[in-house]
Amino acid sequence: YAIIESAHVLSLCVFVGIAVLWDFRLLRLTLRDVPVSEFLARLMPWMVAGFVVMVVTGALLFFGIPVRSYQSVFFRAKVVMLILAGVNAWVFHATVGRRVVEWDSAPILPRAARVAGVVSLCLWAAVIFSGRMIAYNWFDCDTPQSDLVRTLAGCTDDLRE
Repeated sequence: YAIIESAHVLSLCVFVGIAVLWDFRLLRLTLRDVPVSEFLARLMPWMVAGFVVMVVTGALLFFGIPVRSYQSVFFRAKVVMLILAGVNAWVFHATVGRRVVEWDSAPILPRAARVAGVVSLCLWAAVIFSGRMIAYNWFDCDTPQSDLVRTLAGCTDDLRE
């Protein structure tokens, strides 16, 4: 379990580190002299590799403790944020991201690209925060909780006081 968790965190660092650089590049906060298309061409394979390893190890971590994970409010929040981050990336690449080559000489990138970058940064910060919080049992189903927390956590057993 510890090796898989370590691989998950390291691949998360690779993926999110490059994603943050990409988002910062979209916002013109870093690497302004590097053409957008060149940045994407060189780092996208590493980002995809980090994402694949991150997803595989994340699935293995889930299957290590499936009930506890499934009944975690933070795990559920993480899954929602992951889905939203995926939708954000898909919309970006299916729309404005198709014209990346045109941006190499543009002083300011399209607004939609910048918005996608900000949304991505916020969602990945939320994914990391909620993923880290999964380790804590503040809202576990085997401890007394409010009806709202029990509903959000998907608690099915009747362990209430």
